[in-house]
Amino acid sequence: MNLVLSDEQVLLQQTAREFVTKNSSLRRIRALRDSGEPQGFSRDLWKQMADLGWLGIPFPTIVGGADMGYTDLMVVLEELGRGLMPEPVLSSVLLVGAAVQLAGTGEQRQALLAQVIRGDLLVALGYQERGSRYDPLHVETRAHRTTSGWALRGEKVHVLDGFGADKLIVSARVDGAPTAADGIALFVIDGRAPGLSIEREQRIDNHNAALMRLDGVSADAVLGTVGGGGAILQQILDYATIGLTAEMLGSMSAAFATTLDYLRTRKQFGVAIGSFQALKHRAARMYIETELARSAVMAAHMALDERSSDVPRLASLAKARCSDALILIANETIQMHGGIGMTDEHDAGFFLKRARVAEITFGDAAYHRNRYAELHGY
Repeated sequence: MNLVLSDEQVLLQQTAREFVTKNSSLRRIRALRDSGEPQGFSRDLWKQMADLGWLGIPFPTIVGGADMGYTDLMVVLEELGRGLMPEPVLSSVLLVGAAVQLAGTGEQRQALLAQVIRGDLLVALGYQERGSRYDPLHVETRAHRTTSGWALRGEKVHVLDGFGADKLIVSARVDGAPTAADGIALFVIDGRAPGLSIEREQRIDNHNAALMRLDGVSADAVLGTVGGGGAILQQILDYATIGLTAEMLGSMSAAFATTLDYLRTRKQFGVAIGSFQALKHRAARMYIETELARSAVMAAHMALDERSSDVPRLASLAKARCSDALILIANETIQMHGGIGMTDEHDAGFFLKRARVAEITFGDAAYHRNRYAELHGY
């Protein structure tokens, strides 16, 4: 496996970096937080990303996609993570997009996926429930047949980009015990359907997430087969986990660059603090952890492009490495900035807050190390 970017991917990376630098400094992230903007992101910027073709990178041209690869998407996600951008690219492409592409009919792909790719429709995936502890098959939300279709009752938590979504894809159980592998279906519902209550969650990274309550909500459609949604959901989450690691790689790279700049400019005893041996060693470890994470992230994205059977293992490997590395580097960024790093006025804290949320999204390091071991038969 050749873990280097092609010339075309380097050009795409440069374009994405210029876009992020021009449109989303950390000053904007601070302003979004302080303004209390309900969705926590800019729909205009999200639409601009769609116009650049980023939302359609891995999808076929028949639905308006670019028919490229997940490694191409990786370089864009890394730059978005570098700027801590909250726009819903990850959820649109790797949660919702993958769900519709993997399970939807041709008609559903045209009706849903094509609109998501154009940036005309914001769709979120609700699958987590209280007490599920990263298990997507733990589904207590129930779907009951009615004369007109299906009615859903239950609750979903931590629905990424769920607040203000135009439509939602929700996992619900049609049969079986709450943790059974079978008996799950993925339902499409309207974001303003009667009986649906959506409450904005206040997270420390200020990214859009929601608590969803369903009280007899009617479903518009079913993605895939009724009862076979569990296997699809697990596959979707591998795609999303791998995409998240690209964002995490960008965030740790930016935090490391910020720390290096401070070590070069901050002086004590008449010399730059970066000349102190102890700080050199700590910076060297940050670099090593970043590069190890980069290799794992690239390998996982390339496995997606190759449709390898190793995708679940590499997804867990990359997430475990990135969770540990991002937390370490975010902590060191605070520590090595000294007292100023502890203040809200400095930007270092944004990396730590994002690291804490990203660490537990789609499973923390301990969960993925255990999953990696189980997938290898241990």
